[in-house]
Amino acid sequence: MNMDMQALWLFLHVASVAVWVGGMFFAYVCLRPVAATQLPPPLRLALWAGVFERFFPFVWAAVALLLASGFTRLFSVGFAAAPRHWHLMMGVGVVMMLIFMHVFFAPYARLKRAVAAQDWPAGGAALAQIRKLVGLNLALGGANIGVATVGRWFAG
Repeated sequence: MNMDMQALWLFLHVASVAVWVGGMFFAYVCLRPVAATQLPPPLRLALWAGVFERFFPFVWAAVALLLASGFTRLFSVGFAAAPRHWHLMMGVGVVMMLIFMHVFFAPYARLKRAVAAQDWPAGGAALAQIRKLVGLNLALGGANIGVATVGRWFAG
């Protein structure tokens, strides 16, 4: 792979991480506490359903680009020859993707149904599950950024 393509794949990889992990950081650390204190449950749940509806297509695109750019980079050097921290990044990234898919297909689907039916207790339960899983994914994303930036000094 030539240097121009390597740079493009690296840009797509880093930009995808910025969108996904940055979006989770904003939602979890900035938006969630304000929404929880300022909005009653019906408005808060409708807000989150709308936020996720706009954010999740970007996460799907990030997942696709992360997989494509990560595997392209791995295969360009050879899977067995790739540094260990690349394999660790890929493993953590795949776990994050599976958690996101669970969020999307299970609690987010329940949240949308609950908001449409104005079933606020069910919506609150779905949102609570999403909050926990986004918190976990945010921690994993932060750890993976650490692996990406300093992993080569620790993983050999």
